[in-house]
Amino acid sequence: MIWVGIIEDKIEIREALSSYFRSTFDVCCSFATESVEDFLSAVSDKTVIDVLLLDIGLPGISGINGIHLIKEKFPDINIIIITVYEDEDKIFNALKNGAAGYLLKNTPFPKIKKAIEDIQNGGAPMTPVIARKVVTFFSDNKRQSTKNSLTPKEKHVVAGLIDGLSYKKIAECLGNSVETIRNHIRNIYRKLEVNSRTEVVAKSAKDIFNFN
Repeated sequence: MIWVGIIEDKIEIREALSSYFRSTFDVCCSFATESVEDFLSAVSDKTVIDVLLLDIGLPGISGINGIHLIKEKFPDINIIIITVYEDEDKIFNALKNGAAGYLLKNTPFPKIKKAIEDIQNGGAPMTPVIARKVVTFFSDNKRQSTKNSLTPKEKHVVAGLIDGLSYKKIAECLGNSVETIRNHIRNIYRKLEVNSRTEVVAKSAKDIFNFN
């Protein structure tokens, strides 16, 4: 069972999401509220939340500014931004602050559920339009340092990470074994000086490289 929390100020969206997850047998909503402040004050260490769906445009503390506060209290929680905003500044600020996924609110509920499952399996889910913006941003900005240069294969692996693919799926797409992909990822982490998939995306927003 995957336990989900929701921070969404629109009551109709919040209740629709929580109701949907109550109807599924493998993903369940354990907490839903309208603000970051309510979440931080009401959720205790005993509350089980694996994945948090977090809106950006909230009353009080914004979703982006709330990410690090939530991660301070729950360092192992996986945060998926779910919002109407699709501009690059908000996308990269969310990822740099620690979000592990970014979905638009028009994403169908079954796909949101799939994103939750993917993130628990090491994925970094994004709505297709968001993933395209990320890759386009990287491709249009060709600043690349020798220190952090990646091989063509490593760039394809990073593209797979950004698309939220599992190691197994990346291996299938590139015709490699999962262990080979793990070796590539270890090299990517070393070159970018990061320790996780989320940091790869966040670091790449600062140290841009070309995917072509």
